[in-house]
Amino acid sequence: MIDLPRGTSNPEIIAFTSIRAIDPAQQLDGTVDIVVEQGRITRLGAGAATAELKGSDKVLVVDGAGLWALPAFVDLHVHFREPGHEYKEDIASGLAAAAAGGFGHVCPMPNTKPVNDTRSITEAMVARAERLGGPKLHPVGAITCGLKGEALTEMADLRDAGAVAVSDDGRCVHDSAMMRRALEYARTFELPVIQHAEDHRCTKGAQMHEGVVATRLGLRGWPRAAEDTIVARDLLLVEATGARYHVAHISTAGAIRLVREAKARGLPVTAEVTPHHLMLTHEAVSGYDPLFKVNPPLREQADLDACRAALIDGTIDAIATDHAPHSSMEKECEFMEAAPGLIGLELVVPVLLELVRTDQLPLQRFVTALTSGPAAVIDIEPPSLRVGATVELVVIDPAREHQVDAASLKSKSCNSPFVGRTHTGSVELTLLGHELAYVRPTKSQGDDDGQRGQPRSR
Repeated sequence: MIDLPRGTSNPEIIAFTSIRAIDPAQQLDGTVDIVVEQGRITRLGAGAATAELKGSDKVLVVDGAGLWALPAFVDLHVHFREPGHEYKEDIASGLAAAAAGGFGHVCPMPNTKPVNDTRSITEAMVARAERLGGPKLHPVGAITCGLKGEALTEMADLRDAGAVAVSDDGRCVHDSAMMRRALEYARTFELPVIQHAEDHRCTKGAQMHEGVVATRLGLRGWPRAAEDTIVARDLLLVEATGARYHVAHISTAGAIRLVREAKARGLPVTAEVTPHHLMLTHEAVSGYDPLFKVNPPLREQADLDACRAALIDGTIDAIATDHAPHSSMEKECEFMEAAPGLIGLELVVPVLLELVRTDQLPLQRFVTALTSGPAAVIDIEPPSLRVGATVELVVIDPAREHQVDAASLKSKSCNSPFVGRTHTGSVELTLLGHELAYVRPTKSQGDDDGQRGQPRSR
């Protein structure tokens, strides 16, 4: 627990003492002091916070005993719903949720209304985020105009406006000729192409994974082949074009096998997996609860095991939340009418630390897949616990047991089956440059973090 003095804002000097610092990219894992001055890490090591420093009234001293310090996280896949559906989420509430989850960088997908397929929309999103402060926003621009799969966007304009990748997420680029042209065009501007791998002709009317549970529930099934065939085709096109290709929210053992083989052949291919595809199977849908309806659907145990194994061995490069807020109108209804998706930014640490704690996911891989792994996909400088670096760190209490309740969320939405459950592990603080972007409220402080869905500090 971090109990900061009331009124603490953004101190110029912060000293974290006796904290376990973990940064695999720096080969760092040990109990140290970390001193941050004017937004940069200036000292790191045993005894770095001297007695003189700790005694100064200009220094905020944080007792790190029992806590972890990690580089701030990078999320390749979020939906902030702005412009167009701000009643579900907007950039302000999305960034607040990101900070509360320990994220320093987020990549919103282009399936907004209007679609982020022009320079002006990309620029507006970036400008809005810069005014708000907190986590940095890196938009993903559309591959095709209006996500229609008919005409390519002006990718040079999107890149110059701040886009770090292109995707038609929510829709798959079906036409092979169009996908080839997209890969060739994106390669010109060194942009990765992020594919939502789904053959929509195979999934028309589908509600969940195709298997025994779907049969028992009387719901139309979503075959693995809908994902596998698109990934297989795309990898052939990647081989022909040499473009960078990223598989969004990979969910099947078959698609993982294809990516593993492509990497072995040296193709520029990366992949991400969501927390829910690491933790849940199609059995969770047995009660017809729309909170478990996601795209791609929850698969079978063999697929979940393949996702975990691929994350451990590096076939999967990143954990991405696919944070997809929906209001009660879209979720509190019949399963077949419900919108797919769940929120994830504020739940990564409490949900996935269960795998770390039970030795099902090495801590080093957990950290890498949330930091340097995703940063490499979009070519940004990864957050780092390195002396001289701009500070972007998250402090975690790995042992804190708590219930995640909807009222405590910064997101405007609470559509997740993990909300309301008791978890072990919480984000205590997110420090981004000069800004204490998030500090978990304590009972002594009260919840003075501002209204739900608003950034903590500007």
